[in-house]
Amino acid sequence: MSRPNPPGSLVAETVRVRGTVQGVGFRPTVWRYAREFNLRGAVWNDAEGVVIEVWGEPGHIAGFLERLRAEAPPLANITAIERSPTESKEAPPGFSIVESRRGESRTDVSPDAATCAACAVEIQDPGDRRYRYPFTNCTHCGPRLSIIRGIPYDRDNTSMSAFLMCDACRREYDDPGDRRFHAQPNACPTCGPAVWLEDRARYRLPAGEAADAVELAQRLIAEGGIVAVKGIGGIHLACDARSAVAVATLRARKRRYQKPFALMAADVEMIRRYARVADDERRLLESPAAPVLVLDAEGETLPEGIAPGQATLGFMLPYTPLHRLLMQGIPGPIVLTSGNRSDEPQAVDNDDGRRRLDGIADYFLLHDREIVNRLDDSVCRIMAGKPRMLRRARGYAPAPLRLPHGFSDAPDILAMGAELKNTFCLTREGKAVISQHMGDLEEAATFVDFRHNLDLYRCLFDHAPRRIAVDLHPDYLSTKHGVALADAAGLPVEGVQHHHAHIAACMAEQGVPLGDPAVLGVALDGLGFGGDGSLWGGEFLECRYADYHRLARFRPV
Repeated sequence: MSRPNPPGSLVAETVRVRGTVQGVGFRPTVWRYAREFNLRGAVWNDAEGVVIEVWGEPGHIAGFLERLRAEAPPLANITAIERSPTESKEAPPGFSIVESRRGESRTDVSPDAATCAACAVEIQDPGDRRYRYPFTNCTHCGPRLSIIRGIPYDRDNTSMSAFLMCDACRREYDDPGDRRFHAQPNACPTCGPAVWLEDRARYRLPAGEAADAVELAQRLIAEGGIVAVKGIGGIHLACDARSAVAVATLRARKRRYQKPFALMAADVEMIRRYARVADDERRLLESPAAPVLVLDAEGETLPEGIAPGQATLGFMLPYTPLHRLLMQGIPGPIVLTSGNRSDEPQAVDNDDGRRRLDGIADYFLLHDREIVNRLDDSVCRIMAGKPRMLRRARGYAPAPLRLPHGFSDAPDILAMGAELKNTFCLTREGKAVISQHMGDLEEAATFVDFRHNLDLYRCLFDHAPRRIAVDLHPDYLSTKHGVALADAAGLPVEGVQHHHAHIAACMAEQGVPLGDPAVLGVALDGLGFGGDGSLWGGEFLECRYADYHRLARFRPV
């Protein structure tokens, strides 16, 4: 029987923290709390998350871990804290943060996050060195997935590697007490990315009487112009949402004749002039994910061309400093829709944007930070008191979803998704990592994006599937690509009936455990390749996760 440690004696532990704990200010938080509890040791990132070696009194270590779990950084998501004794060795004199260590990837990658309150204050302060700087960020906000090429999430593995930090930014980056400690996109006007405004002829427009290029773009929008705006995950097209002429011109040029346009407003008060906003909707709008939120229209009216035939409007708030600056001084909302022609993927590269948006945009507000990974805006709606995801991308991907009880021992699977509105999924250790929305794979550029993201996610999560799941339809590009990957790796292929997949997804969303009795699923999702080789439509299926029985159907037309 072991004896309790006498008061004042030091014990040593290794603590493994799993979850979304890299690139979110986790290590400086550990450093700060460890000092408060008079602990010695070190903390570092590795491919599985964060490791803490700690020496201290048992009560102090327990209090430290309790504080860490209760008061983690705002973007962190701890899924597990694992404690084990450390092999006896001499305790270091203090507590330090050490360099990342590489290995097999088991950590989660943080989604891009909307500008935090502290950074928002800085860009409004004329006395701050980041006054009106469109790329201001810290460990609590800013780009993540959109700029990452690999893990660990260090600057060298992002598109920020092209920008050498100035001395002032380097001091912030190296100081564990600073909120920009190891903020990988850290930058300022001296050393970071820059923004400019140009016309269709690629002539850079001088700001003139405007404060800068962003303010000039704001004025051009207010005057009825259409401006392509390069943001955090792609290029958008912006115009004055109150101008029927500007909205109609954008629809005609973009060849988007019916689908609603997304809107951006300066703040919730502006949204409430045009739509009803409940408290839970306000919280979602102001969350770090900052999605487009579908709201019931109410109050002042906007041109019919914003959302033809709809009684709802899709609003979002500015989620980067650039968008915050752009919305200043504009008395009403703007259209902010993806920079593409209908059915094409959103442009992300400057030259590609100039080429594909020529004839649509009058002006281009561009910058020189590369968007490595395309991210559309996420779209949500609150129904029955809960946020419902209509399109999951910026702000949410690639955060994993916990699968119901019973899935933790399931084999690692790569699921390729369908042909339209494609996403793919990696499963591992009871979690599902779902890619951002990509669109219709029949469009060649979208299929290229699909393959790029597939390679990226498999790299980020070091995913080696045991089998590959594909839609039963043999001519889907996702199916063909999945079969090719399986053949190359010698893996089995699992064909999944389209409507069974929809019902199984609903089961997982509702937390139905693996092995539970079958459910009755009704799938009214249009056509899917059936188990008998014909096209199925309205289906009534008796479903478990692994199998189904077709009970009834609508007659095919």
